[in-house]
Amino acid sequence: MSENNGGYAMNVKIIGITGGSGSGKSTIVKKISEVVSDFVFIPQDNYYCSAEFMSNENITAFNFDHPDAFDTKLLHQHLSRLKASQSIEMPQYDFVHHRRKDHHIHVDPKPLVIIEGLMILHDKTIRDLLDLKLYVDTPDDIRFIRRLHRDINERGRTVESVVKQYLEVVRPGHFNFIEPTKEFADLVIPEGGYNENALNVLITFVKELSKSV
Repeated sequence: MSENNGGYAMNVKIIGITGGSGSGKSTIVKKISEVVSDFVFIPQDNYYCSAEFMSNENITAFNFDHPDAFDTKLLHQHLSRLKASQSIEMPQYDFVHHRRKDHHIHVDPKPLVIIEGLMILHDKTIRDLLDLKLYVDTPDDIRFIRRLHRDINERGRTVESVVKQYLEVVRPGHFNFIEPTKEFADLVIPEGGYNENALNVLITFVKELSKSV
């Protein structure tokens, strides 16, 4: 893995976007993509540890809403490589079978990197790599409804298993590990992608950030 074209290192900027499950993080990524089209997108979800033993029946046997659920060491390594203008082999995750897939995606560095996920601001080593830290703050009921629709329609889950997981691990995980990281955010965006004032501030900042890379 070598440096960028011409043998020089780019001035890579990394934007981290976090918030609870169903808060609207992907909507923020979409809004940014409308302003800056050329960037690397890194979903923290791709860095979950494998848990093949999971099923609808024992859905709380592995806590996906805990910092230990992620391969943070690998994530930090990959973000550091991108920051240094080096390419990575990004893992892929199978959310139906709860395991890391056999294949990876080759990702070349670009001047702007956007990483999105639940625990982006939890680990200090990750925070220290970020040039802009965003927290998407959305009411619990809205987040639960969005999660319910996603897990049923995209991940083959039952209503019972989604509710059980939410009450036993998702909700406690949010209050214990995710919401406290709001204090580390440079910008808190209420109501996800529906707060036009906050989005306007964000977009202005992203434009300025993209000019400096």
